[in-house]
Amino acid sequence: MGMIGEYLRVTPAELGRVIREPEWAWDLVEEVRNTEEETQPAPAEARHFSTYKAWDMLRFLLAYVEFPVNVIQGEEPFAEDEDWGYGPPRYLRPERVKLAAEALRATSYDQLLGDVDPAELTNAEVYPLRWGEPGALEWGRHWYDDLTQFFEAAAEAEDAVLVWLDS
Repeated sequence: MGMIGEYLRVTPAELGRVIREPEWAWDLVEEVRNTEEETQPAPAEARHFSTYKAWDMLRFLLAYVEFPVNVIQGEEPFAEDEDWGYGPPRYLRPERVKLAAEALRATSYDQLLGDVDPAELTNAEVYPLRWGEPGALEWGRHWYDDLTQFFEAAAEAEDAVLVWLDS
């Protein structure tokens, strides 16, 4: 399956519980994922979201433009002794979610691509390593657009966001 970028919107109260009881957080993730698997809400309505394998490409491109928030790997650790697939989960507080949403909205995908050459992604060994194919950089466009919608909805609700890499 590979490495998958995962997100979960949580209220400030839920974030408090996540920090106090990290094992509860995984139960919440499973509950929300199972519920939304059936309904498949749009990113703007979803509590759970995934960038699938596009996470590393987006990480590279966002770092390239010196994005102000680490929306791909999160910023603050919790459950440091737990492994949610590829390391421990992290989170973004509501104020960081708001900043991320504003910055995502202000940065179009075309701006994000800028003058990036696909060879740069290949040289940096950006997962999933298919950057020599024609149109490879376009592959991330809908993931970026959906990520933007997800963060805008989370910011509007004043939610925090849990972030992790799953398998």
